[in-house]
Amino acid sequence: MPTRRKFILESGLTLASLLAANPVLFAKEANEVPQKLTILHTNDVHSRLESFPMDGSANAGKGGTAPRAALIEKIRAEGNEVLLLDSGDIFQGTPYFNMFNGEPEIKAMQMMGYDACTMGNHDFDGGLENFQVQMRKNATFPLVICNYDFKETVMENSFVPYKIFRKGKLDIGVTGVGIELTGLVPDSLFGKTKYLDPIAEVNKTAAYLRKEKKCDMVICLSHLGDKYSDNKVSDEVLAKESDNIDLILGGHTHRFFDEPRIYQNKSGKKVLVNQVGWAGIKLGRLDYSFSRAKAQNLDNNQSITVGKKEAE
Repeated sequence: MPTRRKFILESGLTLASLLAANPVLFAKEANEVPQKLTILHTNDVHSRLESFPMDGSANAGKGGTAPRAALIEKIRAEGNEVLLLDSGDIFQGTPYFNMFNGEPEIKAMQMMGYDACTMGNHDFDGGLENFQVQMRKNATFPLVICNYDFKETVMENSFVPYKIFRKGKLDIGVTGVGIELTGLVPDSLFGKTKYLDPIAEVNKTAAYLRKEKKCDMVICLSHLGDKYSDNKVSDEVLAKESDNIDLILGGHTHRFFDEPRIYQNKSGKKVLVNQVGWAGIKLGRLDYSFSRAKAQNLDNNQSITVGKKEAE
């Protein structure tokens, strides 16, 4: 009859053998089964539905909704949870907008399965009513923005300050902020829309998402612009003045980032900011893993060229 010490030793060896033979079981025991999330994002597409013409220019063959849709479908087929987001200025830039008022742009985003967008200054170019109509008729994905007060406008019931997406076992909170409209957009186009302080509003919303709703990650879709030489509010300022935002996906300044910029927020925690230029030339990709031990971790980031030159 084995002694107690021998029994414990043999039992431990048996358990170790089982865990070694079953790495999934071992990972579960160690609380290290990572939840995977791929975030795809665009900004400032500006009605570029077709690829740039093959005319020998720097952007020849790049962009286009069909190549972007094929790329998104290919990434989704990899099997990870995917969140597809846009940071505004969907409209204006090609004759498609002038002829069809944004209808094909929103329909294309709907077909590609966008999860959410925010509003850029050029999305006001057809007027508030036009944007509201195009979203209402052609999209099921929400407009998320927390610093525009749309009371007494047609947009009053056509936006949300945030949206929580359930991706696998993860709750991802998404909010958005827009740029100051006065002096940038004609008053007649934004009407009674009121611009609220983006830092104050997004911090309030992000705190609610993190503390009340217990989101695993908080993302801000921003159309403020990445940084300026003066004191104008920007993604850089927002990142440094934030407390509960993990990732800012920017727009407006048409900057092509090779990789996300890293800032420290007010609590000394890391905030990432990314932006992928304009015209749908690039698709941003951020691959995250989440675990109890390490929380969220950015495993990989890419700025993928869209279009006929994708493989080059």
